[in-house]
Amino acid sequence: MVKEIIHTAAAPKAIGNYSQAIRSGNTVYLSGQIPLEPETMEMVEGIEAQVHRVFQNLLAIAAAAGGTMSDIVKLNIYLTDLNNFTLINEIMALYFFSPYPARAVIGVAALPRAALVEMDAVMVLTEV
Repeated sequence: MVKEIIHTAAAPKAIGNYSQAIRSGNTVYLSGQIPLEPETMEMVEGIEAQVHRVFQNLLAIAAAAGGTMSDIVKLNIYLTDLNNFTLINEIMALYFFSPYPARAVIGVAALPRAALVEMDAVMVLTEV
């Protein structure tokens, strides 16, 4: 199995020993993204801004891999407060269109750097 590391300066650099994404064949595995500004590596404030920032980070990584948000087939969303579920749906509608990816929204006790949201995804490219 050949693994290609995907990296872009348009998304936050890895804060641990992992890659922003890995492509194997036509499948791309996008690592969990928290709401860090790529340029400063600082957390944005507020749940709405954090959700948008995470989607923008995923979008940048998808583009670096040669794809778009439409190529995402599975999305996992981790929230420290499930009361933000409706907000997630509203903002997600700005980044995804039908057919939507499969998705899980999971309530968690805490996330890295006290983020309120984290997302990871699996993307399948139509052309390699």
